Amino acid sequence: MDTSSHHGPVAARLADICNAQPFVTRFFIRNLKTGETIEHRADEETPSASTRKTSIMMAALKAVHEGRLDLDEQITYEARFAEEVASGMLRYMTPGLVISLRDAITGMMVLSDNVCTKMVFERLTLEEVDAYCKSIGLTGTHHRFLIPPLALAPDHALTSVTTTTARDQAFLLQTILDAQTSAEAAARLGTSPELCAYALQTLKNQILRYAIPSRLPFATVVAHKGGTGKRGRMNAGIVYRDGTPFYIIAAFTDEVPQVMPDGTPGYTMALETIGRLSRACWDGFQA
Repeated sequence: MDTSSHHGPVAARLADICNAQPFVTRFFIRNLKTGETIEHRADEETPSASTRKTSIMMAALKAVHEGRLDLDEQITYEARFAEEVASGMLRYMTPGLVISLRDAITGMMVLSDNVCTKMVFERLTLEEVDAYCKSIGLTGTHHRFLIPPLALAPDHALTSVTTTTARDQAFLLQTILDAQTSAEAAARLGTSPELCAYALQTLKNQILRYAIPSRLPFATVVAHKGGTGKRGRMNAGIVYRDGTPFYIIAAFTDEVPQVMPDGTPGYTMALETIGRLSRACWDGFQA
């Protein structure tokens, strides 16, 4: 495990948490108080699942900034949007509902709603979003599908899904955070400080509270996006403490068994492992 000098005890605790499980955990963590980082297999490509949506949101906001898209555009929910969708709430709603592009981005992020993801992604192209990631420095991120195929086997190949790295997702979150005060960071993202503020608030509005926030005090603010993949669970976020950014953690589990030896579902332990990594940072970065 790669670590900077100061965080030896935290790094050891993180290693113990990962080593206790039979599956792969890749992570990149930055203590925002000191700037120090701890990482493990952070440059290995791994299924992104819905953590990819943060970059989709930013690509859409770049198009808004350039005048190619309008957040107030009205989008009608059609029955076709619910086909092959396994997440969110709109798939159970009555077609004919009209929401704005802004609300579609919100649904894509805060409930990981893939009807909303389709609404957003249809206004971009796969090539545009993939090229956007490369242009801002996410060199290990490869968008391959609008919506991942439902019928994937648990041992599917990496090339059958959108992939990313823990370092890429942590970098993206860091850049969105930096853009709150840095015009240069906002420009790197191809958008404005105001749209970056909207992006950060949308991440903070996340409703799903497992993984990173799951073992933190109840009211902890976490700007994050999780993912549910056939091979594992993942979550990338900025954790706040006393109103200020405390640490960034991007954690991706992979090769997670369907069932653990004691009968616990594998995904439960994957989410729990990410929660324990986050708690170790919460406790250890106090020192």
